[in-house]
Amino acid sequence: MVSKISDFTPQMDRGIAWRARIGLIVLATDHTLEFEFRSLIRMPGVSFYVSRIANTPLVTPDSLEAMGALIGDQAGVLLPGESLDVIAYGCTSASIVMGEEFVFNQIQAVSPESEVTTPITAAFAAFRALGVSRIGVLTPYSNEINQLMIDYIGHNGIRIGAFGSFNESDDNQVARISTHSICQALLEMGRDDGIEALFLSCTNLRSLEVIREVEEILGMPVTSSNHAMAWHTLRLAGVDDPIEGAGRLFQHPL
Repeated sequence: MVSKISDFTPQMDRGIAWRARIGLIVLATDHTLEFEFRSLIRMPGVSFYVSRIANTPLVTPDSLEAMGALIGDQAGVLLPGESLDVIAYGCTSASIVMGEEFVFNQIQAVSPESEVTTPITAAFAAFRALGVSRIGVLTPYSNEINQLMIDYIGHNGIRIGAFGSFNESDDNQVARISTHSICQALLEMGRDDGIEALFLSCTNLRSLEVIREVEEILGMPVTSSNHAMAWHTLRLAGVDDPIEGAGRLFQHPL
């Protein structure tokens, strides 16, 4: 039996995320996004919190659109009762199929005080920050998804001078595409004289290992879904710290 129970009055501080609190909605099939966010977001006072949204490994327009009804619920389980500076929805292709505004509306219906981004939203912001309008795009997607992406990017005022794909519709297999394959594809595409930057689309493709190497070889900016979204969430949250070794984008403000 305990002889005495003491009551203590705690002193409160602002917690782990005293600079910025970021919410991240990750696909259930995603192997890569959390790992790359942890590699980039390591500054004191900044933290991100994750929920997983149900999806199928087979990536089709129908399977992507099916996530739409679940987005608000997944935003709602990110630190209930606490405000988040930014909430990011981590699927490039689904954000294109459903439209960015639809994603924004689903999240802000639950968390109206939060800024919202998606990988394609972040990519457009990155292109503006880098001052580029003619890009090369590398994806893992099927032809059907690729065409939707080409149209969506073009309608937003960005010209695609080179486009490449691994044509893999199984998301679990996408995560296993080697960084060597990714690097070689980017280097080949980057030799096209008509582009100013490269964009690697899909949160499940590994990019951080190759971005700096490809930038140094080609002399042009390179970004990806995860890379751009990590940068954009930080900048939307008011964190303007440059990150050495993370590529050119992380030297830029919003």
